[in-house]
Amino acid sequence: MPQYQTWEEFSRAAEKLYLADPMKARVVLKYRHADGNLCIKVTDDLVCLVYKTDQAQDVKKIEKFHSQLMRLMVAKESRSVTMETD
Repeated sequence: MPQYQTWEEFSRAAEKLYLADPMKARVVLKYRHADGNLCIKVTDDLVCLVYKTDQAQDVKKIEKFHSQLMRLMVAKESRSVTMETD
């Protein structure tokens, strides 16, 4: 289970994983108040990508990325449209 150190690498890998097979991809967000850590995990049961952070600026990026993924998951149009991650 690779844990990414930079947000950019993780977001690109997670987007590729989701777009490869949207029906198998899952996203999990976990916050540990005791540590002040937020963890996002994207998996398709074969590959599991993890990114952990305690920085507020990364939390905003994770929130934006998660909402973009959720929009793609519920969209009725073609799922082959790539996300724009800033």
